[in-house]
Amino acid sequence: MRHAHEDTELRALVSRYVTPGRRYRKLGGGVLTMPDPAYDRFARALGEDAGRVTPHEIATLLEGGWRERRTAAWLIAVSCRTEFRERLGELLLDSEVCCAGLAYSVALARFGTPRDAELLAAYLDRYLRRPDLGYDQIVAMGALVFTGLNLGDDYAARFLAPGGLWHEWLREAPRVQRTTDPATHLSLIRRLCAFAYECAELRERPILNHDPSQQG
Repeated sequence: MRHAHEDTELRALVSRYVTPGRRYRKLGGGVLTMPDPAYDRFARALGEDAGRVTPHEIATLLEGGWRERRTAAWLIAVSCRTEFRERLGELLLDSEVCCAGLAYSVALARFGTPRDAELLAAYLDRYLRRPDLGYDQIVAMGALVFTGLNLGDDYAARFLAPGGLWHEWLREAPRVQRTTDPATHLSLIRRLCAFAYECAELRERPILNHDPSQQG
């Protein structure tokens, strides 16, 4: 793992993409509650950076800590850079850092292919068996259900069946609500994927000037 405080290249990328406006803290469910016009400004800026960032810069950010990886995954999701699919799947499966799994799951759900479903299922296969490990079983399940619905294939069925790994994990995992419903997290993934799409759309739209003093 690279650390921004001792890596000049990474530190420059953090200043450019991660910390402006404390972006890394807002990427997640919190962005959905941002008021207008702050929401529009945030989404447009993220869309513009997603179009501007280079593959090398993304790869470098993915070598950093959770802030860098979370931001990079969102830049990938917005720009739909499927060339990073396998790397995101690897990072999700390794679970080396906390606070980034939701971003990986959103990106994979945004790609939405059978391979993305396989990567999400691989994470669940490993970490539903280890209630003492992993951070992101719930959001990964939401992403898998979302992807399956879009593809018309129930990839999550074997986990959610009575007596399946999902129910075993819920019973054994500490600090998890025993009534956790995947539909709740499906809704979150759906809304975050829509946000990623909206960021990409805003990048292509002209900025409208609503200042009456500029009107003839």
